[in-house]
Amino acid sequence: MSTPFSHFYNKINQILPLENNFTGVLDAIAVKPKMLYFRGKIPQNMVDGTLTERLKCVAIVGTRHCTKYGEEIAYKMAFELARRGAVVISGLAYGIDSIAHRAALDAGGVTVAVLGTPIDQIYPRAHEGLAREIIEKNGLILSEYAPGEKVYPKTSFLARNRLIAGLSDAVVVVEAAERSGSLNTAMHALDQGKELFVVPGDITRPMSAGCNKLLKQGANPYTDVDDLLDLLFPKRPKAGFKQTTIFGDSKEEVSLLRLMSEGVKNGEEMIEKTKMPAAIFNQTITMLEIKGLVRSLGANRWMLK
Repeated sequence: MSTPFSHFYNKINQILPLENNFTGVLDAIAVKPKMLYFRGKIPQNMVDGTLTERLKCVAIVGTRHCTKYGEEIAYKMAFELARRGAVVISGLAYGIDSIAHRAALDAGGVTVAVLGTPIDQIYPRAHEGLAREIIEKNGLILSEYAPGEKVYPKTSFLARNRLIAGLSDAVVVVEAAERSGSLNTAMHALDQGKELFVVPGDITRPMSAGCNKLLKQGANPYTDVDDLLDLLFPKRPKAGFKQTTIFGDSKEEVSLLRLMSEGVKNGEEMIEKTKMPAAIFNQTITMLEIKGLVRSLGANRWMLK
């Protein structure tokens, strides 16, 4: 068990699952959490200050002892999903979990870490820095265990797997041995009616045995990020798509990102549709370009990167 996490951020929040549309989906799982404790920001999809549909979420889980193959697959998958606006959810563990969180952060996206420890503790302790970065970059650290609550790791870490699956629209197992906590998450996904994807692995490697067994039992094979994007965003344009999300930015930025995701490229048309003063538009579009979210096509035309 780790030392207290309170020296990073003193503010611990608590919420009933049904108080927020992001956590509200947990009311549908078999064993509902009574209370949720969190640090950071609960992911929300906002347009012009109005809450819209729940953000799409993908859980990426796998072994702590991943191979280079698993590491590369997990990083690329999480990066592409986060870049397109999906929330990446995992458990902050060594291996695949931490790689998924890191890739989402590198992509400028949002990631959620679900703990099997009380909210004021981070396990493993080596990931306290990663947890701090998740919070600083508008992500979320979540637990059903109150500060200082006594837990039994052998059961609490398995129990949290139902929350990882419950918060997600799809669960992906990247690498897993024949006996693995990731397989427990996969079983929760199936019980909850979530889509389960599995990365096929080398049949000679122990870390692929669990994945290949799930595939034999009928799980969806993961071969490319489009396997997930087609499920999450079936009507998306095949190129240049980004789900518009709020990462602590202005409503003006969200308005422009939304219009560009819908195919609007002309700056004058954006000004007309948003009724945004030209000076504010110029300032906002410049900031979006600096952040690497949009690129200029010339002649006051813009598109998502």
